[in-house]
Amino acid sequence: MITHLVPTWEVSESGGVETAWVELGDGTLRAHGRVAGLVPAPYWLDYELDTGPGWTTRRLAVRAASAEGTRVLELLNDDGRWTVDGHRRPELDGALDYDLGLSPLTNAMPVLRHRLHREPGRHDFLMAWVRVPDLTVHPSRQTYTHLGPAADDDGTGAAATVRYESGDFRSDLLLDGHGLVLDYPGLARRHH
Repeated sequence: MITHLVPTWEVSESGGVETAWVELGDGTLRAHGRVAGLVPAPYWLDYELDTGPGWTTRRLAVRAASAEGTRVLELLNDDGRWTVDGHRRPELDGALDYDLGLSPLTNAMPVLRHRLHREPGRHDFLMAWVRVPDLTVHPSRQTYTHLGPAADDDGTGAAATVRYESGDFRSDLLLDGHGLVLDYPGLARRHH
């Protein structure tokens, strides 16, 4: 069974908005989305992502437009061996996912794979982090920890709170029952 969702987030850190058209299947996620940001300067960003079984990223294609021009990026994951625009990137080997900067959607894959929106656990990851809007790709160590079920007293459909950590950065994410971000303090909040 496939679930179709169209979440829209106000992204405070970029002064913009992101909308994603998401298909969640049994162990898979496909999405395409559009981002409009104002910080550090106005930009548009379009992306497409596909995962394989177990919510493991197979492909990310991104197109960014700004006053400096248009950039494109294609990330491919072949069993933990990554290419960026056709070039091998051994420092990303072992990563299962990418993390598109300032995008709350990309927290979904590790959360879904380990059911952190439903079950206790703490997991460390290596991610292929994509900085926006310049689309440079860097290895990033990240940790996700299930903190517990969320109180759904505001009618948001919240399922759990999961702590995200990377370097000195930490934020407690409020997730819905599908494992998608409702609130990412300091970064984004979903419109209902």
